[in-house]
Amino acid sequence: MRHTSATAALLATAVIGGLGIIPSAAHAQAGPSEARAAWIRSCNDKKSDTAYPCGHWQLVMRDGGKVVVKDAAAAGIDGKGKNSDMSGVFAVSGDGRVIAYERARDHRIVVRGATGGPVKVLAASLVPKKYGTGPLVLYLSPTGDRLLIDANDESDRVPGKVVTIATGKIVQLPAKDTLVGFSGDGGEVLAQRSVGDNTTALITYRADGTSVKRTPPQVVANAAITALAADGKTLAVFAAGNEETKKPPRLRIYDLETGDLSAGVDLALKPGQTPYTARWTPDGRLIAVVQSGDEGSTAVVRVLTVDTTSGGVTQADKYAVSKSRYTFTVAGE
Repeated sequence: MRHTSATAALLATAVIGGLGIIPSAAHAQAGPSEARAAWIRSCNDKKSDTAYPCGHWQLVMRDGGKVVVKDAAAAGIDGKGKNSDMSGVFAVSGDGRVIAYERARDHRIVVRGATGGPVKVLAASLVPKKYGTGPLVLYLSPTGDRLLIDANDESDRVPGKVVTIATGKIVQLPAKDTLVGFSGDGGEVLAQRSVGDNTTALITYRADGTSVKRTPPQVVANAAITALAADGKTLAVFAAGNEETKKPPRLRIYDLETGDLSAGVDLALKPGQTPYTARWTPDGRLIAVVQSGDEGSTAVVRVLTVDTTSGGVTQADKYAVSKSRYTFTVAGE
């Protein structure tokens, strides 16, 4: 997203104040009030032998504690208002201080501070009546001042929406775009668009209403994950590792404005440790998240800082998510 770091900090202070969170000089530093992730428990239907989300969403806090979000919906709803087979939508901002989720009693999208405070109820129109919350995906900006809402139903697309939390203002994006997420400072939105002949274009939408569109090389278009930096043009491109050939995941840097693509570097990770999400911080650090632990076992999450030149990684955080989880989402995902 395109704001200077100073501007982004001012916006963060404004929205956090509006949500009832007291900002501090240490806002950008890790602290106990930050959520690392959110998860919900899995239950089993004995008749059908299928798992379903149950109980309350819980936040895994940086100090090792937990916060139970009692008003968050365990399951989403379909277009008829009935429980879907999907968990309720939930997102945690990159700084871990703001959460967005589907409220249980009316399935409205709401936003609040991770540790509590006033709940900001967003417009009812953000939930499409024709198919409810089941296919929705939420992305919070790094400081939680903006929310991106997309629907992953490719057969019946609706426009994606960007909401400014403090004002409730909604900006619609083309329905033909699949939204990827925010840039490193929340100033832009990255989107993908199929332009025919198995070709994918990338579009960056800026806060001032302008955009940049480019059709990238296939190595970029087919990347496992991508992350847009705060300058709105620098794209981190992660290629998956290959356990059969013992090739580790690789990283390239792509410039959306010029089309320049860097040489690839191997990440200092095992072939089976391809990051499943990544983001840039407002100050230009590239963060990648890897997970180990299959279904039914404890998930171990490692948050890594990536050296874009050498491919080296430094562990910034490590934590566990309960083996009884149905699903979970990490900060900035």
